Amino acid sequence: MNKYDIIVLGSGPGGYVTAIRASQLGFKIAVVEKENLGGVCLNWGCIPTKALLKSAQVFEYLKHANDYGLSVKDYDKDFDAVVQRSRGVADGMSKGVQFLMKKNKIDVINGFGTLKTGKKIDVDGKEYSADHIIIATGARSRELPSLPQDGKKVIGYREAMTLTEQPKTMIVVGSGAIGVEFAYFYNSMGTDVTIVEFLPNVVPLEDEDVSKQLARSFKKSGIKIMTSSEVTSVDTSGSGVKATVNTKKGDQIIEADIILSAVGIKSNIENIGLEDVGIAVDRDKILVNDYYQTNIPGYYAIGDVTTGQALAHVASAEGILCVEKIAGQHVEALDYGNIPGCTYCSPEIASVGLTEAQAKEEGYDIKIGKFPFSASGKASAAGTKDGFVKVIFDAKYGEWLGCHMIGAGVTDMIAEAVLGRKLETTGHEVLKAVHPHPTMSEAVMEAVADAYDEVIHL
Repeated sequence: MNKYDIIVLGSGPGGYVTAIRASQLGFKIAVVEKENLGGVCLNWGCIPTKALLKSAQVFEYLKHANDYGLSVKDYDKDFDAVVQRSRGVADGMSKGVQFLMKKNKIDVINGFGTLKTGKKIDVDGKEYSADHIIIATGARSRELPSLPQDGKKVIGYREAMTLTEQPKTMIVVGSGAIGVEFAYFYNSMGTDVTIVEFLPNVVPLEDEDVSKQLARSFKKSGIKIMTSSEVTSVDTSGSGVKATVNTKKGDQIIEADIILSAVGIKSNIENIGLEDVGIAVDRDKILVNDYYQTNIPGYYAIGDVTTGQALAHVASAEGILCVEKIAGQHVEALDYGNIPGCTYCSPEIASVGLTEAQAKEEGYDIKIGKFPFSASGKASAAGTKDGFVKVIFDAKYGEWLGCHMIGAGVTDMIAEAVLGRKLETTGHEVLKAVHPHPTMSEAVMEAVADAYDEVIHL
């Protein structure tokens, strides 16, 4: 009963998707999970944060009802109810994964799993073995020495999702996806928010034009932004917290009720037996080949514990590829240059491929097209004119090098660019593919038209 074809350690979007695909391929599967099925993504990340952000968006609509010719009186927010709705959505998704485990005849082993030699896992004193063991233990909020989290005044994303009382003031340290999503949520709910970012731009991994647009939109909504700045120490001895922030102009003291540390993630690789088995690790990441095999035969790793982008859809894709390779199928290595990134603040951000700066650094002669949503009929009708679509093409061959969007609903639009790049679509092919009107998505076609000097609506 304790012998399987494959055991997956961790049940996040990497682990549970891997297990289901392995079951479809005919393997006998078990998943080891120490908390809730679905991992951080379903329980503390992707899904519940989107529920919070939806509540914020609805509240924003109520605040601006007059802009749509509507009158709404006596509306207010119930912060606790907003949080409870988010938790309910997460619980529902986790139960959905439980159903999928039963449907696909996957054994769920609850407890903390520790890797052993000989392709075995110890789960709270009970041993299980498999022909293949896949590590999918994910990651957690990273702590800085200058910003130790106490879970009350200096918090990570978990606490940010379940606060019992809305803070009047908040400092968000870090402006990656987690930081700007929570900054938008709390600002929309009425909290006075300040973002502190170490690098010169917010969302620093995005194209610079996108970063500048988000900064403009955030400042317009009342969010304070401090770039090229660093929190060097915090004082939590008073009723709130005092942060010492080093800026170009010297040190500043900022006071707030709460500091949210959103400075990245830390892989969950401690105490799971990597050293005992001899699995190679470099700088917090498990080393794997193109098919996620570690240096020890029979052991594999996917998701946030490896060097690929720390995104749910990357972990899922890696897990599927891993078990298909184990099954002997012909698979191609994942193209990490064509992974879309999405940020769900308002306006939303979505991107894939090279930024303008990266394309120039790589020596491409490029064509750039840009179409603002202020020129979009659908965006004007919807009252969501902030943002744009920006496309980057190789001038010589027409290769679609990058696509960068900021605006309402762009996280649902980026897949066009991902698919187009996968199929090696050229700029002229995108331009000649008729897009529906009026839609937000036709801005992609218009941006391409701008790159090739054929734009109509600018």
